[in-house]
Amino acid sequence: MISRIIILIIFSLFVLNSPLVLASNLVIVIDDFGYRQHNEEQIISFSPNITVAVLPHSPNAKRIATLAKQNGNDVIIHLPMAPLGKQPLEKDTLYPSMNQDQISRIIDDAVKNVPYAIGVNNHMGSLMTSDLKGMEQVMDVLSHYSLFFLDSKTISKTQVKRAASKYNIPVVERDVFLDDEQNEQAITHQLDQAIYLARKNGFAIAIGHPYPQTVNVLRKKLLNLPDDIQLMKLSHLVNATVLHEGSKITFKELLEKYQRLFYEIYYFYILQE
Repeated sequence: MISRIIILIIFSLFVLNSPLVLASNLVIVIDDFGYRQHNEEQIISFSPNITVAVLPHSPNAKRIATLAKQNGNDVIIHLPMAPLGKQPLEKDTLYPSMNQDQISRIIDDAVKNVPYAIGVNNHMGSLMTSDLKGMEQVMDVLSHYSLFFLDSKTISKTQVKRAASKYNIPVVERDVFLDDEQNEQAITHQLDQAIYLARKNGFAIAIGHPYPQTVNVLRKKLLNLPDDIQLMKLSHLVNATVLHEGSKITFKELLEKYQRLFYEIYYFYILQE
């Protein structure tokens, strides 16, 4: 009788009430933190499960990273990398032509400027992330800090995963950009697309920016997320990915596998009574 009670408790905690089993997981990352203090503080206040990506040479980098950490948000470094086009660039933007010492100095400075960072994603970077040698140099430095990498996928020919695999650095990839078009209707549509992909694949990663329109959409939508959608920390997704690295099954299939395992244990003990 006691064993039956114990297994019922375990079943209830890990199967019936687990958001990972019952819900599809939506990760929201907001880039370009460090310049728009008011908007960024609002985003942080919406949920501790929103990940903030801080530009290392922005004027409010240390302050906003500290505030986010205090609120329970994941903090990552929004590392400037060279794009293919001609655009205004952040200080210390990484280029494939840089040598290892230059790349090391830039990343070391970024880590100092963004306290509490647990990962990195690329700011721009279509030129840099498509260069295998350049990204291997980046991953070499990152490997000394135990940081994961979120590939913003600003170019389809990205070499991020290939470079990271050499140094056993966990990599996850962006699924949806929320605000390429800075109007609320378009942003709402993109967020709905991320929710659709989360339901289809078990999780989805959406990246946005602290624009006023994005803030307004998040304020409305996060209060009314569907019951089957769970807002998830990026670090939790990375950890889940590491657990089944090398497996061909999807994250959703992994969760379903453990759900079936709990059912089997539950019914085994029921039959023993």
